[in-house]
Amino acid sequence: MMRSFITLSFVSSLCSTLSVLALRIPFDAHVQTPASNPTIHSPRQSSSNGIVPIGNTQNIFYYTNITLGGQNISVMLDTGSSDLWVSGTVSGATDTGSSLKLSYAVGTAAGDIYTAPFELAGQSVSDQAFLLVTNVSSFSTNIHANGYDGLIGLGPNSGSSIYKKLSGKSGNNPINRIFEQTSSSNDYITMMLSRKGDPGSNITGQFTVGEVVPGFENITSMPQLLIEKVYKVTNVDQHWQIVSDKNKGIIGPDGQPIQYSSIVPKAPDGTIVGVLDSGFTLPQVPRSVSDAIYGRVQGAEWSASSQAWLIPCGQLINVTFNFGGVSYPIHPLDVSSSDFEVTFSNGNPACLGTFQPVTSAFSLLGEYDMILGMAFMRNTYTLINYGNFINGGSSSNNPYVQLLPLTNIESAVNDFIQVRLNGQNTINSPQYALLPASQGQHSPESASEKKKAYEELVLSRWPYILVGCLVFLTLIISYCIWRCCCRRKRMAKKAAKKAAQQKGGVASVGGFKSGPYAQLNGSQSTTSLVMQPMRGSAVDFEEDHGGKDAFARSR
Repeated sequence: MMRSFITLSFVSSLCSTLSVLALRIPFDAHVQTPASNPTIHSPRQSSSNGIVPIGNTQNIFYYTNITLGGQNISVMLDTGSSDLWVSGTVSGATDTGSSLKLSYAVGTAAGDIYTAPFELAGQSVSDQAFLLVTNVSSFSTNIHANGYDGLIGLGPNSGSSIYKKLSGKSGNNPINRIFEQTSSSNDYITMMLSRKGDPGSNITGQFTVGEVVPGFENITSMPQLLIEKVYKVTNVDQHWQIVSDKNKGIIGPDGQPIQYSSIVPKAPDGTIVGVLDSGFTLPQVPRSVSDAIYGRVQGAEWSASSQAWLIPCGQLINVTFNFGGVSYPIHPLDVSSSDFEVTFSNGNPACLGTFQPVTSAFSLLGEYDMILGMAFMRNTYTLINYGNFINGGSSSNNPYVQLLPLTNIESAVNDFIQVRLNGQNTINSPQYALLPASQGQHSPESASEKKKAYEELVLSRWPYILVGCLVFLTLIISYCIWRCCCRRKRMAKKAAKKAAQQKGGVASVGGFKSGPYAQLNGSQSTTSLVMQPMRGSAVDFEEDHGGKDAFARSR
């Protein structure tokens, strides 16, 4: 195998690294927990076996209950990763003899891999593999105080580190195990996230396996957004990537499409690729997109410490995403957040712009442009069909996502007025008018970001570089073979000519052999001259005179 600028083994190992440093971050690195302890709400019990409630901690973490080894454990729901880990102890668990370390932006989950009976939403697995983390002191946040004691990854099985550690189906992640043992075609999960602090919302957090939340059945009639698949060699970086509508993927605060050129080589022109990730508190978008959303707000400030925009809390901002020809407006309470207790440089209270420029989670392989985290997913009822992503499953269908809009714009504006403006409708006041585009601010791009952008430009094109190198190598080899063949032919001709010269050094009698010394046409050889008597000799003279000796003396 030839060596290219990027070898396949390098790409594979790079993907493994990126999957940990990028999307396997269930908490945003720049989010600061509010000073006051958030109120913890345990998930409600559900009357349906296939539906379980989702708890909500200050719109920052979403969690539900699983049963592992016969005990209930609260775990965070993360569609951006693919492994199950829990802290503490699990009775009756079986040690597999393997260990694993998972790195997150806020700490490290390390320990041994065990198996134990597992249950979720009425589905069970007899020997589910999981990582048992005995020490969570490395985490910068108290996960138990935030409502959970572990994490369940709901991403594709190919991204599971446990799956790569263990041989056999026992290493598959929980959702894969559930669907591989059923013959049903309902290989999907659904997720609905609640919004705390929204007086007009009647949405409650619910998670389902293989069924739809009653009252929201029309989600199955929404467009099927096919998952944008990554190359097989980089499938560790496979997530729930979907492609926006062309030329109108994101509609900004001024009602106009935000222009952006995707870094994903396979993405059609004018589109943008996003990953659905319930583990990210703040959606991660390209810096130019974040600037287009917040840069024209009067009084907006860029916060270097939070790596996000700060805006006045009374500023209503409209943002809409378009997928499959359907518009998904974002609730203005989700476009900026008052949950983080941030302040402007002058000390006055501010709200945090939730659509944060993507930095640490930037895709060096160009697999996606943005990460649609909780602030986006609160505005949709999400159905994820795993299709042929199920390892050992029976479905041959491509995986897809269906999104049902949950936000009504008129109601959302009324909610914002009640919460942020104390019921006083001042959203059209001059102080909240957007600045002209020419006066818009731009957040600073660091040197490391510029370096990443350059690296992505090269690394994301590795298939094309590899093909180009293969073509170049093929041409070089073909040229070498052609040269060798030509040389052998010339040498063969020289050898034949030399042999002919050696054999034809002296011509044969009668001129039957040709060579360097072949006789001239019409001439006689030396041998012929020797064998023939000369004219005018005594013999000739005697014949001419009747046999008499011309010199005889007369008698």
